[in-house]
Amino acid sequence: MKNSFLHYLEVERGLSPNTITAYRRDIAKLELFVTGKRKTLASLTAGDLRDFLRDLHRHGLSLRSIARVSSAVRGLYRFAAAEGTIRIDPAEQIDSARLPKSLPRYLNLDEVDSLLEAPDTAMPEGLRDRAMLELLYATGLRVSELITLRIDDFNFDIGYLVCQGKGRKERVVPFGRSAKQWIERYLRGGRPSFVRRAPDAEDAMFLSRLGKAMTRQRFFQILKACGRTAGIRGALSPHVVRHSFATHLLERGADLRSLQLMLGHSNIGTTQIYTHVSRERLRRIYDSHHPRAKAPTK
Repeated sequence: MKNSFLHYLEVERGLSPNTITAYRRDIAKLELFVTGKRKTLASLTAGDLRDFLRDLHRHGLSLRSIARVSSAVRGLYRFAAAEGTIRIDPAEQIDSARLPKSLPRYLNLDEVDSLLEAPDTAMPEGLRDRAMLELLYATGLRVSELITLRIDDFNFDIGYLVCQGKGRKERVVPFGRSAKQWIERYLRGGRPSFVRRAPDAEDAMFLSRLGKAMTRQRFFQILKACGRTAGIRGALSPHVVRHSFATHLLERGADLRSLQLMLGHSNIGTTQIYTHVSRERLRRIYDSHHPRAKAPTK
């Protein structure tokens, strides 16, 4: 359970090695507590987790450190519940101080254009990479959803796909003409070359050069390389592209409920963080363009 969560943070969330180490260290505190309880991580209750946090306080850990550990534990159990490893998330019932949430990082439109144009589409691999990036930005899919897509999941006539999200819940997600164009180009000029190298190629939409289904690790490498080519500064991960999809839709008038459905959020509260991003942008626009936005000089 722990290793799967840390792998998700590294590959799908794109967190730095130092951050992964911090998560590992915080979860190790819980594992030590579990040993004393003679239980497993998967069998802990909300009461056990409260006892754990009280133990940290008794051992002199600062409130800020306890909040950080609590955040790591919440993330671990939220992930495990979404993956179906546990049936009930015990951390949902914990009341504890939380550190202020940072707003999600996202790309501006110029950065998105540069990222999408980074692959060398004269090569089969470049056609595949362009198709994956176009689809990721067009749909806001999680990387785990993107790499498990199969050809039969697409309806090109209407322009939508069916993906399996967290908790193995299926949802329908639309995609636009640009993504459709690049996927069709990949199907004509990229994917066949991968299939020829492997007669028993899988029916996954996105294949490696050996005809195997794309992996999270390989996609993450491709994204990083395209980010460097595009000259994008700062952290770049599949989640950043997902955040960009959500932010740009909201800025152009999409309603929160529709965005929630497209993102596959079970709770609309998760989607609402994007309203803060949009408000910040509106404030900047107002301050920059309204003639009376600034205080009078006299």
